[in-house]
Amino acid sequence: MTETLQATYLMPATVHEALDMAAQHQGHCAFMAGGTDLMANRFQGNNAAPVLIDLTQVSDMKGIDQRDGYLRIGALETLHQLAKSPALSEFTMLREAAHSVGAPLLRKTATLGGNVLCENRCLYYNQTEWWRESIGYCLKCDGDICIATGGRNACFSELVSDTAPAIIAMEGEIEWVSPLGTRVQPLEAIYTGDGVKSKNLPDNAIVTAIRLPLYRNFRHSFHKLRERESLEYTSLTLAMAVDGQGNGKVAMSGVDPKAVVARWAAGALDKGALLKQLLKGARAVDNDMFTRGYRRQMVEVYLSQALGKVVW
Repeated sequence: MTETLQATYLMPATVHEALDMAAQHQGHCAFMAGGTDLMANRFQGNNAAPVLIDLTQVSDMKGIDQRDGYLRIGALETLHQLAKSPALSEFTMLREAAHSVGAPLLRKTATLGGNVLCENRCLYYNQTEWWRESIGYCLKCDGDICIATGGRNACFSELVSDTAPAIIAMEGEIEWVSPLGTRVQPLEAIYTGDGVKSKNLPDNAIVTAIRLPLYRNFRHSFHKLRERESLEYTSLTLAMAVDGQGNGKVAMSGVDPKAVVARWAAGALDKGALLKQLLKGARAVDNDMFTRGYRRQMVEVYLSQALGKVVW
């Protein structure tokens, strides 16, 4: 276990310097910022990259400003900063989502980029190495079976980001950089639905910012299911936003390897069809402290509460 914690530690000053470092250690490095997710996985033996590239000194990944009709939020902004930022007055659901993550000490360190990229979790995977060896290795750690389901074809470790559903519901985008240049795409597009390789990003990509569209006049509702108000990862997060024209979007995490997303056009809301679509997308299995059945029941509860707040 001690060997897995040893690493060469690099600290670039720019994004391009970080990309150069990653190219020099292709396949043997991991990017880190706040480290609240990465370091926990290293202590559990789930990440043993021999090179760590610390991005915290990259100034281009910090700050909040308006550009081209979007609010651009640097990926290195901490969740504590976001939860209190007056710059997010038009997007208070993101402040609420940031405040819901972990405990105050964690939010002081954890970053927005790290939260949208946090590794998928499962009750049978996020344990000590000794525990995983005793129960048997699963698909996510080089085994040949999903312990939660007994199947051999799919890993159902869950997306547990709380900021991601809020960003997605408000039509947010992710900005990332690779050796091929800068790309911007809808945030939901980066989640694959495969619990083993959960992000559709190149291994050497660096997420630099999140972008939210300005002047949409969103009404919103945010809900999170967890055992305790602090520390716990989500068992279900549901975020809903309706813009000034009446177009709506809802996104969920905690119930599938990817974000579960549904939308409706102004004047075309059908609650029954919306619930059916969300439940169809939520492939929750019993790999969480709450049962699959209970979490699916809470999807309907949270959906009704959200609709009551922002639509009816």
